[in-house]
Amino acid sequence: MRFVHFAQGTLKGLAVETDSGLRGLTANLPGYPGSLLKLLGQGNEAVRQAYQQLCQAPLLDTSLIRYLPPIERPGKIVCVGLNYADHTKESPYEQPSYPTFFPRFATSLIGHGEAIVRPRVSEQLDYEGELAVIIGSRGRHIPQDQALNYVAGYAIFNEASVRDYQFKSPQWTIGKNFDATGAFGPTFVSADELPPGARGLTLTTRLNGKVEQQGNTADMVFDVAHLIAVLSEAVTLEPGDVIVTGTPAGIGWARRPMLFMQPGDVCTVEIEGLGTLSNPIVAETPPA
Repeated sequence: MRFVHFAQGTLKGLAVETDSGLRGLTANLPGYPGSLLKLLGQGNEAVRQAYQQLCQAPLLDTSLIRYLPPIERPGKIVCVGLNYADHTKESPYEQPSYPTFFPRFATSLIGHGEAIVRPRVSEQLDYEGELAVIIGSRGRHIPQDQALNYVAGYAIFNEASVRDYQFKSPQWTIGKNFDATGAFGPTFVSADELPPGARGLTLTTRLNGKVEQQGNTADMVFDVAHLIAVLSEAVTLEPGDVIVTGTPAGIGWARRPMLFMQPGDVCTVEIEGLGTLSNPIVAETPPA
């Protein structure tokens, strides 16, 4: 099952990818099943029924819609740093033996095709192509051998990072949470369409068409099941929560000279089986 959250004018809607194109309904139409977040909270059967229903919905003209994040306002967005050994080697850190968790806020999220905004206070806007995990079931103290049962699906994330602000303090949170820097989407892909734990998928980040990052999810230091098990020792995971699993080597900050995203650039992240997330870069406009 492959879902797309979208907006058409002022109306939000939910669609599914089919062989004939996107089929979906906006919230004002009969049969609209609700947001993906709402469906995940209702359980697997509600998700399946919505998918079957939307497969019969009208085809959408993609030129008339705007892509939204698959989950617009997750209860929690937990990111993982230093989760690829090659990326850790290009960073100023040693490889940790425990996952490096930090939060992202929903106000940073944008959808496919929307602009990543370079803030007025920095020119160090970097790219990070990542796999995002969407939780489908509530759980705490989840055993690692059962952890994948709690995954509803996966999506692509570009965790654009403002590097000078990231390194202003030992905590990375500010540099990872500027408004309109968390590109997420375009499609929620159910877990049953991918290998267990989304393992073995090629991840490629391109800036203006040039490959800058290429890795494989099999190379994560802490795989999806491990991350869920460890995180749930402390935190109750709930439907719609998002875990952003880390980026491979090739970030712009580690290059000499450093390579940062500039207004007018286009950054795309492609993950095998999930599709392509593409976003233009714009400069933040001064306040009126």
